[in-house]
This record gives sequence, C-alpha cells and structure tokens, in this order.
Amino acid sequence: MKLNGMTKGSALKDIFTGAVIALVSIPISMGYAQVAGLPAVYGLYGSIFPILIFGLLSSSPQFIFGVDAAPAALVGALLVSLGIRAGSDEAVRFVPMVTFFVGIWLLLLHFVRAGRIVSYISTPVMGGFISGISTTIIFMQIPKLLGGTSGSGEIVELIAHIIVTCMDCFSLMSLILGGASLFLLLLAKKLVPKLPASVFVMAAGALIGRSGFAESHGVALLSAIDPGLPSWSIPGFSLSHLTDAVTTSLTVAVVIMAETLLASNNLANKNGYKLDNNREILVYSLGNLAACAVGCCPVNGSVSRSSMGEQYGGKSQLMSVAASFSMALILLFGTGFIQYLPVPVLTAIVISALLGAVEFHLIKRLFRQDRRELVIFFAAFFGVLIFGTVYGVMIGVILSFVSVIIRTAAPKRSFLGIVPGHEGFHSLDRNTYAVPLKNAVIYRFSGNLYFANTGLFADDIESALTDDTKCVIVDSGAVCSIDITAADKIASLRKMLADRGISLYFASHIGALNDRFRQLGLGALVEEGYCRRTIPSALLAAGIAPPYDTVDSGLPDKQTLTMGNHSRLEFEWAFGMDAEEEFEKYTEKILSGITPGPDPETQLSQALSTQVWEGIGELDQEEFLEHLQVHLRELAKKLNVAPEKAEESIELRKLRLARSIALRNPKALEVIREHNQRFENGLRTHDPKLYETMLRHRREALRNLRNSSPEFDELIHTVYGENSEE
Repeated sequence: MKLNGMTKGSALKDIFTGAVIALVSIPISMGYAQVAGLPAVYGLYGSIFPILIFGLLSSSPQFIFGVDAAPAALVGALLVSLGIRAGSDEAVRFVPMVTFFVGIWLLLLHFVRAGRIVSYISTPVMGGFISGISTTIIFMQIPKLLGGTSGSGEIVELIAHIIVTCMDCFSLMSLILGGASLFLLLLAKKLVPKLPASVFVMAAGALIGRSGFAESHGVALLSAIDPGLPSWSIPGFSLSHLTDAVTTSLTVAVVIMAETLLASNNLANKNGYKLDNNREILVYSLGNLAACAVGCCPVNGSVSRSSMGEQYGGKSQLMSVAASFSMALILLFGTGFIQYLPVPVLTAIVISALLGAVEFHLIKRLFRQDRRELVIFFAAFFGVLIFGTVYGVMIGVILSFVSVIIRTAAPKRSFLGIVPGHEGFHSLDRNTYAVPLKNAVIYRFSGNLYFANTGLFADDIESALTDDTKCVIVDSGAVCSIDITAADKIASLRKMLADRGISLYFASHIGALNDRFRQLGLGALVEEGYCRRTIPSALLAAGIAPPYDTVDSGLPDKQTLTMGNHSRLEFEWAFGMDAEEEFEKYTEKILSGITPGPDPETQLSQALSTQVWEGIGELDQEEFLEHLQVHLRELAKKLNVAPEKAEESIELRKLRLARSIALRNPKALEVIREHNQRFENGLRTHDPKLYETMLRHRREALRNLRNSSPEFDELIHTVYGENSEE
C-alpha cells in the first residue's frame, strides 16, 4: 500500500470515506449475496477481509473491492441450473467452492500475465463497458425502489422484472421514499459535491424505519443480522458438482478480471496514475481466496462504491482499509440499526453512485470529435446490456480492431510539391502555393503497407502519372513495416513503372524498413540505390537537381514568391480547410487587444506584435491586415478614430511591409499586387456593399498618405495600381 504524499487531512478524509463506503456496502453486499444464493449476512462477511487484502496490496489507490453484481449473478444462475435452492445448506457449502476455484483461475491468469489484455482495449470500449455495467446494475436496483426485489440477467429480463414488480407488488410509499432520496442525493451532488449526503440520507432513512412509519406503509427494511465476525474454514468439495464449479468459475474469473481491470484503469486514466495490471490480478485472486475462507461468493471491483469514493475525495488505499475495519466494527457492535434501514432509501444511494459512473461526458466528447468511436462506445454499451459482461467486452474489442483496420487501410496520403522560397516539400492539397515538380511524382504515404492498403497505394501512384513523369518518389517516413502482400505489390508496381521508363524510389524512412525490403525479396531497391535517406537525394539520383522546375499551376508569378504568403502557409499547414475560419478568429483576437491611444498606427502595431499567432513574423502580417480591413468600422471604434483614419493606419503599415520586402526582392511586389487583387475580387463577389465601402475608405486613406508621406507615392501605384486613384 502506497501512502506517499499523504497528509493528516487527506488521511482523515480517506478514513471517513471508507466508513461511508462500509455503510453503503451493507445493502449492496447483502443484496448480492442473496443473488448468489447465500444468506444476506455472507455479503457483510465478504466486505471485511477481501477489501482489506485489496487495500494493502493493490496498486490502485482509489478503487474499491467487494461483493458485486456480475459474479453474484453468474453464481446464482449456476445454482438454479443445478437445482440448488438459494439460502439452503447445500448452497452455503457449494458457493465457497466456486469462489475457491475463481481464486485459483485468477492466480493462473496472473502467471500468464493476462493483464496485458487491457492494452488492447480503447477508451470508447472501456467507457461503453463501464457505462453498460452501471446501467445494468441500475436496472437491477429499480425494482427495489418500487417495492420489489433486485433483478438479474440482461436488459430484457431486467425490464420484464420491473414490469412484473409494478403489476404484483408495487408500493407507492416505497417509490416516494426512494425517489425523494435519489432527488436529494443528485441535488446535493450538484450543489455541494463534497458533502457526504448519502450518510445524512441513510441516517434519515434509519429514523424513518425506527419510527415504524416505513413498515406501517409497507416499505421493506433490511433483515436483522446477528452480531459477530465470520469464522474461517476450508470449503467442502462436492464431487457431484465439481466439474460445474470448475468450468463456471473460469467464466466468473474472466468476468472479474475484465470488469475490474477495465473499471480501475478507467478511474486511473481519469485521475492521472498507472496501475500494475498483473499485480492487480494477483490481488483479485487473494481477495477471492479470502472470500472463500469466510464462505462468501466471488468478489470483484465495485463501480458504484469506487464512484462514491471518488465523489467524496478519497485518494488512497486507506479508504479500503478503513472500509474493512468499519464493516468489522458494524458486525461487532452495530448490527442493531441495520434492521431499520429502508431498502428504497439505500437503493437510491446505490443508483446515485452508479449514475456518476455512466460516462455521459465521454458520449458528448465522442459525438463532437469522432462519430466512429461513438459507435464503438455504444456497441460495447449495448453489448453489455443485451448480452452480458463478457460478450459486451468482446464486441467492443472486435469493433476496435475493425476500426484500426479501417483506419490503416486508408491512411492519410498526399502528393507533395515545393513552395518557392521555402525549404522542404509540402502537401499540394494543404498549401495554396505549393506546386508539383516537373518530371517527378512525390507521394507521401502515412502508414504501414500491408494487404489491406497496397491496392490504394498503387492506385494513387498510377493515377498521378503523366507522359512527362520520369520518377516516382515515395516519402516513406511514416512506413515502418510492410507485409509480403505489400512486397509483391511494390515489385509489380516497380516493373510496371520500369516498362514506362519511370524509376521508383523510397525515401526518408527508418533503416529497419531497408532490412524488411531485403527480407521480403526487394533487396534490389536498397542495393541499386532506390532507397534514399532524403527526398532531395532521391531526386538527385533520378537526375533532378535544384533549383527544381515546377509544373505550371495557374497561380500568377509563382517563381517570384520568395517572400511567400507565410501566414497563409502556416495557417493552411496548421488548420487545413479551417484556415480561413482561423484567420478570422485571430483577426478578432487582434481587435480585442486594441486600445485607444494618441497614435492609431502605433496602437495597431502593438496589437499585432502581441496578439499575432506565435511563429508568424512581421513580414507575414499582410493577410491579417486585409482581414482587419473587413472589420474597419469595428477597428475605428476600438481606436476611437474615423474609419478613414483607421484605414490610413492599416495602409501605412502595409506600405512599410511592402517597401521592406521590395528591398530584398523587387519582383515580390508583383505577387503582393496579385494577392491584393484576388482578395478584393473575392470580397466584391461575396459582399459588394462592403467592397465599395472599403474601396472608398482606401482611396481616401491613400490620398492622405500621398500628401503626408510622398515617399510612398510610387509604391502605392505599384501595389494598388488604378485602385489607388479616384
């Protein structure tokens, strides 16, 4: 048990939370012991030593162990199938034998390091599983709010049991007490989440039970429990049902391992710590062997009690230790009050805790961010509800692997070109000013090559070929491995390209990929120099040396773009199709940072220098200035000047930028002019009225600048041409 960083305050909070969990465990443990076919008191017996062992040995600081729904239901179903009457002496002898074999199976799962399975379960599967388990238990508990007994089975059986309860033994007062308790608990969770409202609700319920009001109105109370701690014994082994106990216990062990590992890892991920999964399985084994020794049914992790512990701020295994000792004290000295606890009030406490475990926030997040992952979440969720714990996990895991195959079968791919004036190779789809090279196809494939995507790989390359293509260069930086199907496809593609006089190169990949090429019969690629460390070296090997010739893209004066539109390039790289929207956001950010001052141009310069996205230099602010012009009225109001004066400040800054750029490359001014014209043409098409207003203010501003700063006269004519005249 790790208690690093514990303070007196946190220790007291953990002890208090453990005591609350022990009180809440009374109805939960008693109820599930009865589901497993045992007298109710055995649920309390199973809430002492198994929880203590878990608290002392587990690597999970916040999770709680104990008698819970899934193992109890599986054992109860086994008793029914064998014709063993629940609560009978035979059941009391048989159930601990099942628990013993569950502990043995878990010990074997520990030795084969089965905890690794969690690494293959995604967040949506984990969230769907936990939400499904929580929802299932809520449906199990609902009949107890209505005056009946807990349900069992999957969602269909649970709904049917709720309907039968409403028809046969519905109690209005039970519903009122349970509903009011649940309402108060949820309200307290929202308004005062740190308040242990369940303790007050339980105390109020005990007073109602003690007064005789509940019993007089037909509200069920918990059964009386004889005081005393459990005795330890070795379970008797019945040869007549030994095979059934061994086989069913394996299923129970797998359920305990899967459910508890998933739930505890989910809590660990949420709170930022890691678990030793294999060690956890060993602790589950020891906990079940301890449960067997006191005659209890199999025990596992409790989602409801763990959620309650998190709600009340429990941070360490001291919670479990405190819960264990609290239950022991209750059995020794406090069993008298148990008989006064109303079942619907305690049920409301359990349901309140379970509602906190349902991953509503994850559903919202997946809905916004990834609908495919949301489908996986609901598959695991409804799998647990409809088919049970094991099948729910299997469905979710299978869908996760299907999702992985779908994603890797169609990874991100793009053709690359250059942006004149910039180093490196850039996606043609994501960069407006990127242009392809003459005689070369540069293709980036962002994923491993294997049987499911080799056809896509070859089709992409074949579709990009032209009569002028001399070489194909695959940017294989993201390709770490290939399979034999991909190797055969590459050999076939290489031969087809060679027949057309086209060379195939692979570049920028890790060295291990060369080993894989040689292993799968593609050693000639490496040995003959068709695998290169960089794209430029591959181009050079193909006879294409810098400065590179580019294909005519239709964009004006691409070769003069030595200064580039850096801001647009940065934003397109960062935000892709959302670049224009992000430009507008940053424009609004600039506006929000402007304050009135004596010199509008100075105020504007300060706002640009402090608010512009990090990495965008001064020479790259023209795009921002153009967007600011669209918000001229708002800018003028911020600067506390007339719109013409605000426009004059913008134009003066643009001219200074243009002059600075022209000193390094006079031809770049032609690019600026073309860019301005495209921006204005787009504005004129989409908002003619705004275009006319902006043009009017611009002409006024430029006329004033000609008078106040005649040194810009020629530059104004070069950049704006006829648009600068009346």
